[in-house]
Amino acid sequence: MASTRAAKPSEVPLLNLRRHFPTLSKKTHFISHSLGAMPQEAVDALEDFTRRWVGESIEAWHEWLPMVSKAGDEIGALIGAPAGTVTMHQNVSTWMGIIASCLDFPAGRNRVLSTDMNFPSVHYVWKEHERLGARLDLVTSDDRITIDTQKFIEAIDEKTAVVIIELVLFRSGYLQDAKAIIRAAHEKGALTVVDAYQAVGTVPVDVVDLDADFFTGGSVKWLCGGPGAAYCYIRKDLLAKFEPRLCGWFSHEEPFAFELDRIRYREDAMRYMGGTPSVPALYSSAPGRGFVRKVGVDRIRAKSKRQVAMLVDLAKELDLKVNTPRDPERRGGMVCVDFKGSERVHDALLRRGFLVDWRPGSGIRISPHFYTSDDEIRGIMDEIRKLRFRTGAP
Repeated sequence: MASTRAAKPSEVPLLNLRRHFPTLSKKTHFISHSLGAMPQEAVDALEDFTRRWVGESIEAWHEWLPMVSKAGDEIGALIGAPAGTVTMHQNVSTWMGIIASCLDFPAGRNRVLSTDMNFPSVHYVWKEHERLGARLDLVTSDDRITIDTQKFIEAIDEKTAVVIIELVLFRSGYLQDAKAIIRAAHEKGALTVVDAYQAVGTVPVDVVDLDADFFTGGSVKWLCGGPGAAYCYIRKDLLAKFEPRLCGWFSHEEPFAFELDRIRYREDAMRYMGGTPSVPALYSSAPGRGFVRKVGVDRIRAKSKRQVAMLVDLAKELDLKVNTPRDPERRGGMVCVDFKGSERVHDALLRRGFLVDWRPGSGIRISPHFYTSDDEIRGIMDEIRKLRFRTGAP
């Protein structure tokens, strides 16, 4: 177990949870921005799924189907969403497709506004809707780290149908002022879709306070839940307004009536669910969000801000380029550092058991989480220092 000798007293209980995450005894885990560490309890949960499938066969659906709403409400509790306003699907790409399928794109209001810093998968979905009349426009970043909030706001006009906001940019860890952008969008009559994948679990969020129309993310990263358990919050007064063309039998108010006619949509969030859920993902994702709920996102955020600042300071001491905002209040949970030869150093770090990744234009992405020790932070930066010169990078 990583040493707690240098930890702040309030953070010692967080480090004591490391014993629940087997990977941490073998690797140094700095990649929660991509894949959170797997709790042992998730292994146990998947074994329970297997036992039920074997032992109960089709009767297990009496347990499995209600897990969709249960998972939605548990995630809803983490983001301030009212009960019954969050439901589950497999990934955010699918959620973007479902949301887009709710919309028509008349000539007078067909504009989709996003940024050139958003995750490509999200971009692809909306770009392909240009075939149905949408027009995707991008607000450009001036520094490849941030998006100027005022510039974003001024780009919204009366032709804008929907504004796509990545709450924390995957390229830099920049935390956008989503509330201001959402307010401006609503003033122009536009809907808003927030992609919060890089935020929820390490940045406190209140979707009601944000006034987001749609708010989506998943369990793979900071929620330590693995793939296949993505969620979407739909603002309560909008639940019954839209009829998603991308739907399925569980979107029907009586799915077991097996009617072959136009769908009679449910009135709750399940109208956006579609077809058969990914049951194993509902099992595997539950323990991770349970730990996040137990620790508390406010405590996670306090520790994250301190350790992110520590990483930034150490990177500056090594004269590395930091592709993460200077303002601590505008940082998510990730630090991006770059230098000549950074991709080679990234490969060497992986061989040495430091779990990080590398992205073009970002460099090495490093993310502490509630289970990260200060010793590990000092360790990776010292390793980067040694490897940087060993690979011949200046």
